[in-house]
Amino acid sequence: MCTSVSFNGNHHYFGRNLDLDYTFNQEVVITPRNVVFELRNGQTLSSHFAMIGMAVISDNYPLYFDATNEKGLSIAGLNYPKNAFYQPDEKTEKSIASFELIPYVLSQCTTIDEVKSLLDDLIITDVAFSPEFPSSPLHWIIADKHAAITVESDRDGLHVYDNPVGVLTNNPPFPTQLFNLNNYRHLSAKTSANFFAPQLDLDAYSNGMGAIGLPGDLSSMSRFVRATFTKEHSLKFQTVEEDINQFFHILSSVWQTKGLCDVGEEHYEYTIYSSCCDTDTGIYYYKTYNNSQISAVSLHHEDLDASDLIHYPLATKTSIHSVN
Repeated sequence: MCTSVSFNGNHHYFGRNLDLDYTFNQEVVITPRNVVFELRNGQTLSSHFAMIGMAVISDNYPLYFDATNEKGLSIAGLNYPKNAFYQPDEKTEKSIASFELIPYVLSQCTTIDEVKSLLDDLIITDVAFSPEFPSSPLHWIIADKHAAITVESDRDGLHVYDNPVGVLTNNPPFPTQLFNLNNYRHLSAKTSANFFAPQLDLDAYSNGMGAIGLPGDLSSMSRFVRATFTKEHSLKFQTVEEDINQFFHILSSVWQTKGLCDVGEEHYEYTIYSSCCDTDTGIYYYKTYNNSQISAVSLHHEDLDASDLIHYPLATKTSIHSVN
């Protein structure tokens, strides 16, 4: 399970938590403009926008979990089990395998309006990348600095929803997640007056009582509520560095600790990495479960006209700064 957030501060930031019980040995991967994408429908994308994000490289192909292109458009794929439905293979211009959606969108779009046009009549197919990487049941959040959308391929077709909160988790479908926020409209960052029984002397015995009822469990619906509440009430600061730090704190509000989510056979789902891409600068920041130090990779420090993938292994070992 996962959580993704789009956030505007001094710059626009986009990132996610990847929550799984196993790792793919993913890396930060830069795809320069001249890396060739051979789509399964027979089309070729030979020249396109450069992109950076977290991916697994297989057969020289970047299987992105999340990515941002050089124009500041971002996308993340999140687990959507039992709901995602992909169509049988159709080799038409409007048929794209699910694993191709991220590079397909980022290679040629700069804004959400352009994405909406590209997705019109699109068919997402169940073509697997390889036997080792079968189709994953996903839905996607796509964002620029002005807007966000959620894309879900269900049995009744492809749905593109405006996402006014800029947050996505997992099941249930996005309209249900958004409607569920109505159940928490009473929550506040401030402690409220005594509306329960004004004639009683009910004490505000602690700070933070305005958020009593905010769900604290790890389910995807609860994480959606908590991440949205946290994002909507998060302060914005004077510097980019403070904003980046704040973005990671938003993600940490739904961080999963090893041992709390038992998925069976001594496996535990946990937050493998958290990412934050400054879409204005193309700098991709990340932290891993075993290394809370923020690391950064810059898209624009590389030759973006190259034709080969560029990748950076993750810094995964605990880094402790000693003052002695």
